Amino acid sequence: MNKRILKDETVKIDFAKSPDGLVPVIVTDVADGQVLMLAYMNEASYQLTLETQETWYWSRSRQELWHKGETSGHYQHVKKITADCDLDTLLIAVEQIGPACHTGARSCFFNDVLEVEGDEA
Repeated sequence: MNKRILKDETVKIDFAKSPDGLVPVIVTDVADGQVLMLAYMNEASYQLTLETQETWYWSRSRQELWHKGETSGHYQHVKKITADCDLDTLLIAVEQIGPACHTGARSCFFNDVLEVEGDEA
């Protein structure tokens, strides 16, 4: 296991800000910065993520902890965790093993909704 460097032990994620105790987590690929997925963490899944250096989330549909990759083998090895200015959203850079999306796509973001072309102001 790689060496862990906790940069600031005073950073406390504000799980109480949300009525369900969840914070959104934006997951990116550490190699190229691509957004892979959006998930949610509660305090327990956050602590497990810190301890194991693999991502753990809270499944809102199943109402249970979810260790990403446990059934698929598509684990996410945590390389960096950054909190936003309000300490209620996380950005996690991972080494993604296999696809991140349950559809088999590398990223969960592949349904283009709008693309603006041209240089109009």
